[in-house]
Amino acid sequence: MSNSSQPRDTAGSTASRELLRLDGVGIRFGGLKAVDSLSFAVDAAQVVGLIGPNGAGKTTAFNLITGVYRPTEGHVRFAGQDITGWAPHRIARAGIFRTFQTIRLFQGQSVLNNVLAGMHLRTRQQWWQGLLATPAQRREEGELRRTVLQLLEKLRLDKLAHEDVASLPYGVQRRVELARALVAGPRLLILDEPAAGLNDQESTELNRTILEVRDQGISVLLVEHDMNVVMNVTDHIVCINFGRKIAEGTPEHIRNHPDVIEAYLGKDDDDDEEAAA
Repeated sequence: MSNSSQPRDTAGSTASRELLRLDGVGIRFGGLKAVDSLSFAVDAAQVVGLIGPNGAGKTTAFNLITGVYRPTEGHVRFAGQDITGWAPHRIARAGIFRTFQTIRLFQGQSVLNNVLAGMHLRTRQQWWQGLLATPAQRREEGELRRTVLQLLEKLRLDKLAHEDVASLPYGVQRRVELARALVAGPRLLILDEPAAGLNDQESTELNRTILEVRDQGISVLLVEHDMNVVMNVTDHIVCINFGRKIAEGTPEHIRNHPDVIEAYLGKDDDDDEEAAA
């Protein structure tokens, strides 16, 4: 499956298209630098992959972007604003939403109710209006339900709207979680290993969904170990190891980059011996 709807990222990308930028971002935990002087950008309507071996600092980088951690160096900018050190809820209101490695759905609740939970930032009513079921509250609830049902239809989940999420296959639950993030109206969607635990068919469906999200003008930043997913959906890839960026470019460039190959596979001892000779 190819992402042919839009051209891949090129060196001609301009600052006017930048949505997210990390400038020399880093964080220390004690004496350990988990992320070290990391810099890269995500453009509008672009899918960027952040890859690297286990322990490279990918999830930590996500936590720095979303406000879970405050950088000890550098800056995070989003839509022209410096959001370094902002609280997670403020970053979410600015338009950055994420999913997690572990599915976090409300078991025992329907698909519809789970996705409706993602609308909490868009509601205009006060808590007491919900308790009293005021006419304004009922109207808004109807509008929110229609919005969610339209999104479920786009994601091919509409026929499952009233099913308990606990009864659904793992891959479908992943798409429900994605729908819950999308319904909040993000400008940047951060996906942490979205293909984890998926079979080939489910991974193909995930690829399709990510590309559809991008084609709606939403940027996507993803961490993923499944290289088939990464190579099929990303426009640009950043590879890190031990918290530092070691390579950046198109999927074609990254696929054959010697530093990336070494990071994943290790250095051949024979090469070390030849270098020493």
